[in-house]
Amino acid sequence: MNLTIFGEAEKGAVEQAERCAAEAEAMLLMADNHKGYGMPVGGVAVYKDRIPPAGVGFDIACGNKAVKTDLKAAAIKDRLPELADTIFSNLSFGIGRKNPTPIKHELFEDPAWQEVKFFRSNPDLKKKAKEQLGTIGSGNHYVDVFADEEDSVWVGVHFGSRGLGHAIATHFMKRAGDNPNIIDETPHTLPVESQHGRDYIHAMCPSSNDLEQAA
Repeated sequence: MNLTIFGEAEKGAVEQAERCAAEAEAMLLMADNHKGYGMPVGGVAVYKDRIPPAGVGFDIACGNKAVKTDLKAAAIKDRLPELADTIFSNLSFGIGRKNPTPIKHELFEDPAWQEVKFFRSNPDLKKKAKEQLGTIGSGNHYVDVFADEEDSVWVGVHFGSRGLGHAIATHFMKRAGDNPNIIDETPHTLPVESQHGRDYIHAMCPSSNDLEQAA
């Protein structure tokens, strides 16, 4: 498959895109592309009847959210150190942390916990997910307080599925034949109609009907 590149693109990202293109129907690099784990960040690969667990990798449910408050920056500027201490003392930052405040969520009642073989074989995963829900994690995960051009205060966060997502990614990447620390290797895929493919889709979208659609 030939790649057409417009403008500048990071060499490492292009090389990863070329490897992904070996199994993909189409491979695209977005404007924010850079080298990732097996598949370039900012890359979009299109597969037919196959799914690559390395395409999402460990970023399951990872995302950013910002909430605008009714506060003005000028009103809290003298209390920023106190605010930072409060955030750090009430939220858990770091690997393997537990949330001291249990959170109830309908996800833990989802049938997928019994329907996906990987979950049934690893019952401790549900307990870990419950304990880590609401924790921040490490790496580029954060909780920030910032102001916009109109002096309004916002709270922004970035974190994902924590230990549960890491376990899902590791298991299904290995089932596909990938090294979980994949960098300069071609990501492999699972047929969506295979048991592993169906289980991966169901684990990623437990409340949807994607399992039936993949059948």
